[in-house]
Amino acid sequence: MLLVHIEGLRKQYGPQPVLDGVNLDVFAGRRIGLVGPNGAGKTTLLRIIAGEEDADGGVCELPGSPRIGYLEQHPRFEPGRTVRQEAAAALEPLYRLQREAEETAARLSQSMPEDEHRRWAARFDFLQQELHRLDAYHLEHKIERVLEGLGFTPAMLEQEAASLSGGEQNRLVLAQLLLGEPDLMLLDEPSNHLDIDATRWLEGFLAAHRAAMIIVSHDRFFLDRVTNYTAELFRGTVECYTGNFSAYLKQKEERLLVAKRTYAKQQEEIAKAEEFIRRHHYGQKAAQAQDRRKKLERIEPVPPPREIQAPPIAFTPAERSGDVVLRVENLGKSFEKPLFRGLDFEIARGEHWGILGPNGCGKTTLLKCLLGRIAPDEGRIMRGHNVEIGYFDQHLEDWDEDLPAVDAVLTTDTVNADLVEQRRRDLLAKFGITQDRAVRPLRQLSGGERCRVALARLTAAKANFLVLDEPTNHLDLWARAALEKALGRFDGTVLFVSHDRYFIDQVADHLLVFEGDRVRVVHGNYSSYAAAAESTPLDAGSQPVSTPHRDSRRLGTGGRDSPSDDQGRAKRKRRFPYRKAEDIERDILQYENRIEAIHQELALPETHRNGDRVKQLKSELDELAEKLQRLYAHWEEAVELNT
Repeated sequence: MLLVHIEGLRKQYGPQPVLDGVNLDVFAGRRIGLVGPNGAGKTTLLRIIAGEEDADGGVCELPGSPRIGYLEQHPRFEPGRTVRQEAAAALEPLYRLQREAEETAARLSQSMPEDEHRRWAARFDFLQQELHRLDAYHLEHKIERVLEGLGFTPAMLEQEAASLSGGEQNRLVLAQLLLGEPDLMLLDEPSNHLDIDATRWLEGFLAAHRAAMIIVSHDRFFLDRVTNYTAELFRGTVECYTGNFSAYLKQKEERLLVAKRTYAKQQEEIAKAEEFIRRHHYGQKAAQAQDRRKKLERIEPVPPPREIQAPPIAFTPAERSGDVVLRVENLGKSFEKPLFRGLDFEIARGEHWGILGPNGCGKTTLLKCLLGRIAPDEGRIMRGHNVEIGYFDQHLEDWDEDLPAVDAVLTTDTVNADLVEQRRRDLLAKFGITQDRAVRPLRQLSGGERCRVALARLTAAKANFLVLDEPTNHLDLWARAALEKALGRFDGTVLFVSHDRYFIDQVADHLLVFEGDRVRVVHGNYSSYAAAAESTPLDAGSQPVSTPHRDSRRLGTGGRDSPSDDQGRAKRKRRFPYRKAEDIERDILQYENRIEAIHQELALPETHRNGDRVKQLKSELDELAEKLQRLYAHWEEAVELNT
């Protein structure tokens, strides 16, 4: 069933078109990952589909008038309403149905003529069937399950929604959208503000959901586990690919190779023809030259290949530090409650450490303790010989907001003080900060632009120990891949906080994992940690977890990891029996088809006349969702280790 038909869609802001002839069809059951560089127009396209913005031209039709749920990035809540009340508002049609059923039952208990009683009884029977079909008997449980999955504690449910932080408000809007169960979900960065556990829960929820979806995300793991179709928005148009993000990368590589060959061949033919025309314009072969000129004028030009370029990120070489970069002994810190205690670890030169844990657990606090910006309650922090720190702060707390970007990119703690203004501008241009944006005060730049200025400044600093707090925030997939590659080539030491599992997987070879009021040291990357956590949890000080090879498929970043990089990382052991990835994909498709069939059966009124059957189908749905998650994990392992 066709839900959305888009043809020749155009939208322009200022002199440059954002959307310039977009074509896209959205069918029921299709979960589309909408990808492209920052500024390509992804949010604009979602807003046009949602009816929040008008197009300048083209067609955007909604055959069948599907119910659309749009996840905005800037929610608004009325004062005085609790988190529970705001979440319940998404289910108001079901609450109305419940109230009508209760009122109808009360009316039936009164005496009335037989004909009138039959009419009320028929209405009550219909309402009961609808309540069964829509699973409207346990609404409070449904609300609590979704809110808990998205990281809301029981105490937070009675908190005023307007008093929540920006990230918490975004999670509440996401809960409203999921509870409303629209026919088409438009999700703009749904995993923003979610920690890893909440993101994994959301993946499972969406993977088992029947709605069509268009998802804008920069989280590769999320896109791979949720989407079954990919639409690339670039240079104002859309190209479509079957499969998730990893499948898109493979197909994109193949298409790009063909496009480059075709384009190069035509350019060579044009160059030869132009040279012939130039040489024989007035000679004996002037007629032939004129004929070739006419052919050139009629030629249909092959467009340049659609290749999204990543920023050329590279960190300035620095002097070598001592063998031990940081040593921590018995570290502890508390505020209203303990964040961590008894923490011991040592970071050696050249190691890459990631810090992960739930929202609000104290990751940034630990980072600031290690930097000396916050005093710990107990323990010691010892910095090694000749350690020069370069710090990336996602909140830019120590920045002068009145400084133009071109001045902020170079500070007194940056060793490259001889950079002239043009070189500063060139540095900013690598990160997409050009022309008038470069001379604007930082306060006038968007969050993404400020983040890129901070990253540019970090690359100019001669640091041998990089400390990064959420460095991938505001970066698109291609910029993230470039940063991963740059950190892989960096011969110094790295310590970072991130919720991006793919980034952690590619960069970290050691982890500090927040678990309750302690921090566990894990020697391995995220996949190693997740595999161990699902089997036998490791205690601090237990045997190291092996680290898999880094993913070799990159997003146009160029370059290679050094051979010693791969040789120094042991290949991780399999969690699952050996199977071909394509065989697992067939099983995934089979489970997804069965999930769709169950949803279709549950949509039939006659199904809900049999309560046992409804219970059986919902139990099967839960079981299939769990199996599907394991199949996704098995497929990822097969893709990584079978090659």
